[in-house]
Amino acid sequence: MAGFSSGEQTVIAAAISEIARNILMYAKQGEVFLSLATNGDRQGVVVVAKDQGPGIADLERAMQYGYSTSHGVGAGLPGAKRLMDEFEVDTVVGQGTTITMKKWRRVI
Repeated sequence: MAGFSSGEQTVIAAAISEIARNILMYAKQGEVFLSLATNGDRQGVVVVAKDQGPGIADLERAMQYGYSTSHGVGAGLPGAKRLMDEFEVDTVVGQGTTITMKKWRRVI
């Protein structure tokens, strides 16, 4: 996939899985888009996950390891952020959430 090593592909897939799981649990439906990106000499992948669910009322708390409203481990959002190189959350309570994540290919 786009020149990523199998290890990098696994990391990207894990981050996408965490975000998709959140969509299913909290918003019930949404979309995940993948695209290739370039930034100067860097190449990577951009993942945009969108839903029209309840939004995240306390984003700062939701980004803390161990915090969960579903009695889970609480590693979903912070875990995905840790796995990716760039991570941005745009959320409005009652309107939904958009998460944009980027992973840049390591140049050897």
